[in-house]
Amino acid sequence: MHRRTLFAGAAGVAAAIALPGTANAGPNTAGGPAFPEVIDLPDGWQPEGIATGRGTTFYVGSLADGAVYRGSLATGRGATFVAGAAGKQALGLEHDHRGRLWVAGAGGGGATVYDGDSGRVLAEYAFGGTFVNDVVVTGRAAYFTDSYQPVLYEVPLGPLGRLPGQSAVRTIPLPGGLGDADGFNNGIEATPDGRLLVVQMLADRLFAFDPRRGTATQVDLGGASVLQGDGLLLRGPHLYVVRNFFNVIAKFRLGHDLRAATLVEEITHPKFDIPATVAGFGGSLYAVNARFNLPAPAPTDTYSIVRVPA
Repeated sequence: MHRRTLFAGAAGVAAAIALPGTANAGPNTAGGPAFPEVIDLPDGWQPEGIATGRGTTFYVGSLADGAVYRGSLATGRGATFVAGAAGKQALGLEHDHRGRLWVAGAGGGGATVYDGDSGRVLAEYAFGGTFVNDVVVTGRAAYFTDSYQPVLYEVPLGPLGRLPGQSAVRTIPLPGGLGDADGFNNGIEATPDGRLLVVQMLADRLFAFDPRRGTATQVDLGGASVLQGDGLLLRGPHLYVVRNFFNVIAKFRLGHDLRAATLVEEITHPKFDIPATVAGFGGSLYAVNARFNLPAPAPTDTYSIVRVPA
């Protein structure tokens, strides 16, 4: 899911792609009248990843300095939850069922785990990665994509989800196709049976990967596209793929064996402005506008989250 400084090369490729016409999503009342359709983020935030936590809580990371913002989907209000620091970045986010917030560190090459209530640092992991992009947490491990290396990083969880030490971190080599150098592996999700779904932003491909066997299968999309696929969200049989520079969220219905997926619809909104990632709550999706098209991000630039029907 994710980038700014190191995303520049991919952004240049994307900028040359003509945007397709798609129908706008209809009015969304799934969140109820108290839930705002657009949530403003702090000026200059440079968001990329979004995750929902307990209740109506959401988190958004900053590419500028690795800070994390926490707010309420119900009110739209929030505040800085984790302060930023020079040289840090925050890309993909995942809030696990134990209340921990996992943050992919982008060009920092690692990841940080925070207490989702207090913001306290619970663990930090160094992967030696070049661009740690997105994260998903399963019952057995956390998995991270690296957009510039043909690997995944695995942080195995101990009994009762205990966080391991640095020595337990494992680098999983990816097979051909999923491991192609020009694919730009981006968003990652996990299925109930432990397989992982990874979208290749520049190669226009979606793969199902078994981390225990090391095998990957390209998902047949029936001619549909996931070009510029960024964040992923799996809800039941439906996989949502954020196609950032196209300003759409592609909704697919996955086959039970993950060998094929059918495009159901492409969701868009007039307020989409290069959305990068998406989180779900109730009958709604919340897409964060990354605005990767800004030539030189400034402290006065505005950013937002947009709610659309799932």
